[in-house]
Amino acid sequence: MGAYGRSAVVLATAFLAVTARAEEAKTCAAWPEWQAFKGLYLSADGRVVDASTPQTLTVSEGQAYAMTFALIANDSDGFARILAWTRDNLAGGSLERSLPAWKWGHAEDGRWTVLDRNSASDADLWMAYALTQAGVLWRNAGYAHLGEQMSQLMLREEVGLVPGLGATVLPGPRGFVTQGNWRLSASYVPVQILRTLQRGSDSSVWSSALDSSYRVIIGSSPRGFAADWVRYRQGEGFSTDLLSHGVGSYNAIRVYLWAGMLDEDDPLAAPLVRQLKPMASAAAQSPPPESIDTDTLESHGHAPVGFLAAVAPLLMHLKMTDAVATYRKRIETESLKDNQHYYSDALTMFGLGWLQGRYRFDRHGDLRVRWNGSCHGS
Repeated sequence: MGAYGRSAVVLATAFLAVTARAEEAKTCAAWPEWQAFKGLYLSADGRVVDASTPQTLTVSEGQAYAMTFALIANDSDGFARILAWTRDNLAGGSLERSLPAWKWGHAEDGRWTVLDRNSASDADLWMAYALTQAGVLWRNAGYAHLGEQMSQLMLREEVGLVPGLGATVLPGPRGFVTQGNWRLSASYVPVQILRTLQRGSDSSVWSSALDSSYRVIIGSSPRGFAADWVRYRQGEGFSTDLLSHGVGSYNAIRVYLWAGMLDEDDPLAAPLVRQLKPMASAAAQSPPPESIDTDTLESHGHAPVGFLAAVAPLLMHLKMTDAVATYRKRIETESLKDNQHYYSDALTMFGLGWLQGRYRFDRHGDLRVRWNGSCHGS
């Protein structure tokens, strides 16, 4: 059987295995935060706009996150618009042939265009995941096939063989390997996403990538506080990244979010939560800082409210409910107020939506949604 035939069998099996999810998810309850996020950040043609930046940027991560939120909200119209804009403007008209450029905006010469052609694997993982899950929940074979095509592109372009580490998800195709040193980010590799792509592919490479990603997360947080970036070298293992100096900040905050949202039955949930418990214990006492030196544990700055939303699932996982209740009040009252805090509000969408029980990841990484009542995407 050829590769296409094997992929078709895997895809058909996945559809049968999750038919019950599609049956349960036929209607939709309005998600006020999604409506607010769309009103603040989503253009009519499907572009997530970061108005706080001089170039009025759109990044592929924002497009992927918004597709995920639209799926959780059962907003098929919004999902389709976001996907179409991404395909046409970031992928040259075809996501089957080209991974999306990571940065688009207002260039110095006045044009609106791609500003950096390099792709970003964190965005691509979430986009492929949103497509495969939309294929199941909305019974859309085209979305499922496109997600599989993106998965194959990532295997070819963004997964590299790292000596001593194995097949590893690189942050992007270019710029992260120098003279035997690999620059990696634990925030780029959500376990639940990789687990789903592993199950939906006939390639064993995703299994290896899942194993190496776990090692990257552990290696990035030896004292329980994750760094934005980490250096890896064969024979030496993980060490402090020379460019970011071991700081944990806007990237690393997602490490706690992804780990906190893992299903308790996921085999990697317990060891990851145990590794990150020092951060959770600190966050239960006071809000996380904007940045922390993961070597000295010296902290700096006041983090945006989205950081609270990012750590809340981990705190809930560890039954630190008093801190969660306190933070939830702040999250609900301080988020989604204007269009100047795209990233913080995206973290809020993930964290608050999870606290509200609007979605969960099961032990296989598949998305479980709660759609009740009736509504339509606008």
